[in-house]
Amino acid sequence: MNIRKRKKSHTEVHTGALNDILFILLLFFLIVSTLANPNVVKVNNPKGQKDTKAKQNIVISIDKDQKVYMGQTEVPREMLDSLLKMEVTKYTTNIDTPSVVINADSIAFYGEVFRIMRVAKKSGAKVVANVQ
Repeated sequence: MNIRKRKKSHTEVHTGALNDILFILLLFFLIVSTLANPNVVKVNNPKGQKDTKAKQNIVISIDKDQKVYMGQTEVPREMLDSLLKMEVTKYTTNIDTPSVVINADSIAFYGEVFRIMRVAKKSGAKVVANVQ
């Protein structure tokens, strides 16, 4: 008769590689979650065939001292409306819709910028405002 006790073998799960697998899965899901943003609305943007930049026919600049320049010459505020209308009509003989580019300093009065935009629109020009 065999009365000796048998050694019971313990079942063991080897978890040494489990940490590595969980770390790799965590990195994978972090990377995937940053790529798939659910808050983004997909819109089909039109693609241009040619350069669509506006030609700068008439350039009006307003500096930080609220001085108005048409091209390189300083223009008094009282005469700006009439001079702008004359320039737009001069360019309409050659071009269908001339463009007026307004370069304004960041501390320039926006009321003045909007007034120039309205005058240019009434004269029949396309207006591009650039506030720096």
